[in-house]
Amino acid sequence: MIPQVEIFPDLTSLIDCALVLTLAAINRAISTDDRCTLVLAGGNTPKPLYEKLADLTLPWEKIHIFWGDERYVPISHTDSNAGMAMAAWLNHVPIPAENIHPMPTAGSPQADAQAYDQHLQDFFGLGPADFPCFDLVFLGLGPDGHTASLFPHTAALEIKDRNVTLGQKDQEPRITLTVPVLNQAQSILFLVTGSNKQEALSQIFAPVGDSALFPARLIQPTKGELVWLLDEAAGQNFHPSSALG
Repeated sequence: MIPQVEIFPDLTSLIDCALVLTLAAINRAISTDDRCTLVLAGGNTPKPLYEKLADLTLPWEKIHIFWGDERYVPISHTDSNAGMAMAAWLNHVPIPAENIHPMPTAGSPQADAQAYDQHLQDFFGLGPADFPCFDLVFLGLGPDGHTASLFPHTAALEIKDRNVTLGQKDQEPRITLTVPVLNQAQSILFLVTGSNKQEALSQIFAPVGDSALFPARLIQPTKGELVWLLDEAAGQNFHPSSALG
C-alpha cells in the first residue's frame, strides 16, 4: 500500500481536509454496511476535528466510536483520551451511549486489555483468530516515532495474535490496539503537526528503516488506504514527490 501524503500551511487547513475525509468515510461505510466504526486518537492535534464533528448533524445511531489506545487513568482524568473526545465532541451530540466503546481502565491493565479484546470480538462477531475491520482509524505520531501506544522497542510491537495488548511508556501501562488490527482498517488517517516530528517522518518514509525504533513504520494497511496529513512544520523536509495533488 503506497501512502498518500498531503502537506498543509496550518492546522486549520489540515483539520478541514481531515473533516472532508472523515465524512466521506462515514457516508461510505453507512451506505455499504448501514453503520460506521471509527477509532479515535488522543493528543492535541485531533481535538479541533472532534469539535467540528460536534457541530454536525449526522446519523449518530449508526456510528460507533472506539479508541486506538488509552492511558490507564479514569475517563474523568485530564490525560484520558476518551475523556478528551467526550468533552470535545461526544457529550454534545445525540449518539447512543451504547455506541461509545471506551477502553476500560478500572480493574487491572492486563485484565482490561483482555476485556476490550473480547468486546471487539463480540461486537464484530469474530472468531479467535480474526481481526476486526474498522472503517476509519485516526492515528497520531510522537517525536519518537510511536503511534497509538506502540512505543519503540516495546513488547507490544511483536503482538500478532490478539486485538488488544498493553503498551508501555516510562513504566506506565497503556492499553492499545495491536499492529495487525490497525492494518486491517479500511482507512487510516494520520494527523501530524509540529517540527519535532520531522526526524521521525524521515525515518518512517525511508526505503529502509528500523520499525522497532520507529514503530509507525509498521502501519501498512493490508487492503485499505493510508493517508498522512502533515502541517507545514512537520512536512517541511518531506520529499514533494510523495505529496498528493
